[in-house]
Amino acid sequence: MKLFLAPMDAITHQAFRNLVARFGGCDEYFNEMINASSLLAGGAWEKYYLLDGPEPEKLVWQLTDKDGGKMAEAARILAEKNGLGIDLNMGCSAPQIAKTGAGIAWMTKPIEETALMVHKVKSALENAAKDGRKSKRLSVKVRLGDESYTEEKLHDFCAMLIEEGVQMITLHARTQKQKHSRPSNWQAVEHLALRFPEIPVILNGDVKDTASFERAKEIAPHAQGIMIATAAAQKPWIFAELRKIVGAKQGRQRLPLSPTMTADCHSRASTRESFDCEQLALDFIDDVERFQPKEFWKTRLQRFFAYYCLNFSFAHYFQAQMLNACDNDDARAKILEYFKKCPDDKLLSI
Repeated sequence: MKLFLAPMDAITHQAFRNLVARFGGCDEYFNEMINASSLLAGGAWEKYYLLDGPEPEKLVWQLTDKDGGKMAEAARILAEKNGLGIDLNMGCSAPQIAKTGAGIAWMTKPIEETALMVHKVKSALENAAKDGRKSKRLSVKVRLGDESYTEEKLHDFCAMLIEEGVQMITLHARTQKQKHSRPSNWQAVEHLALRFPEIPVILNGDVKDTASFERAKEIAPHAQGIMIATAAAQKPWIFAELRKIVGAKQGRQRLPLSPTMTADCHSRASTRESFDCEQLALDFIDDVERFQPKEFWKTRLQRFFAYYCLNFSFAHYFQAQMLNACDNDDARAKILEYFKKCPDDKLLSI
């Protein structure tokens, strides 16, 4: 059972991926989605979306756009870079994305239009492969569909994707308008995996701890992987927790750290049962300053700490402090102040 870090806007940039890597990483990291039009325009900030650390060979570039031609051209550019593959975003239901014709809108357009876009992207990947190299893997992240969803419609849509060359499908098993308060339909993932055994089908949605991980595997045993989103934002060590389950069932207590991890990650990786939550937060701010433009610092910190603070005794107080921090130095001061007042929260065991 493979473990995947989900693509999350303003979260799964390199500074955050470094946190995950400190705990041994995961099988694949999906970056925050790249807008094809912005990439092709060569904006000043696009270089930050193209950072591929800390484990480039495990990185998947996720693309979004309303224009199929631009998706294909962006895929050609990304095919020349490090990374495992290209993922097409057909699951984002945020109104500001869907209304433009991107994200889940690709599931509601005429199927011929979506098929043509996928065909163009696949062709771009194949044409970019040179000197005997294999083309980058093409995957798609989808939802169940809009509110007229039926399993038959979903399967027909996925059959089209596979016919056009898609090699992996991740299913966030909610409809377009269903919120996270509604449980994810894991049975739909199992049915999709049984319908298309020729490709990996990945489960996404509601896996947040060891109990839900075990339950998801029980309901969808033919899924070949589990993708984790906001639970990883709250607990970057969640993959380490889940690997303990996998390792125990395989007769191992702990899986080894990735040999490709950077020296910096090795030196700070947690190989014990507990780690310093204060230092982790401070190191994250340092890495945001290293790997993000100054214009992004505030939003990147706010997005992360909105989840990370939920681990602690006075979660909402700590969260409010961090979301209202004036700047990075103020955020650092608030972290030190919180753990001085709540020293029992400083060390966390996994």
